[in-house]
Amino acid sequence: MADPLRLRPKDRPDFEAVLHLALGAADIREALRADPTGRTTARLRLRALGDADEIAAAASEEYGTYLTLRASAQPDPPRRSAADSLLPALAVLTPLVAATSAAVLLVLGYLLQLTDTEDALPGSLITAGWVLTLIAGTSALLAFAALLRTAIRGGYGTRHSARLQQARLDWHQALLDRGILPHLRRHLREDLPLRPTPPWGAPALPMPTNSALPPT
Repeated sequence: MADPLRLRPKDRPDFEAVLHLALGAADIREALRADPTGRTTARLRLRALGDADEIAAAASEEYGTYLTLRASAQPDPPRRSAADSLLPALAVLTPLVAATSAAVLLVLGYLLQLTDTEDALPGSLITAGWVLTLIAGTSALLAFAALLRTAIRGGYGTRHSARLQQARLDWHQALLDRGILPHLRRHLREDLPLRPTPPWGAPALPMPTNSALPPT
């Protein structure tokens, strides 16, 4: 995987979402209250976005795992045509139609045989009935195999999707704990003083007079 530590452009929204979560952390939110103008918050956000690659490197292991799983995900299947959509329906209907037709032909053929007719029709009906029975059995096996393959593929896709989502959550957590929060806390201490200062024009505290001093 080339350049695994550099944040991919498509993952920038994830980074911004985790950054928004970090700015809402209790200690950072409490410190930012000292600047009601919101300028410190804006500066911290812009600085973190500018240092996104450096911050993301702190969670490189989890990010690499996430990228690997995402790269191995199967692409979305192409849109199926109307003919492709009919095939599953035919696979299910063919055994039913063939079995029903076979039953009808066999019943008619054997009933005509009971009438002791010399016509060749009963034999033809019975033969056709058994041929349709064979077709029904074969098509039923093919339909079952197709359904089983679809179920296996669907199960694999579901498991892979769950692993991918968990890897993404693990990356977010590592990015928050080891990357963004330490970055914000470090630059929060380096930014403008966030201690409350007395407002302009506030009366000065009176200096103590000699009479107010404790006796020596």
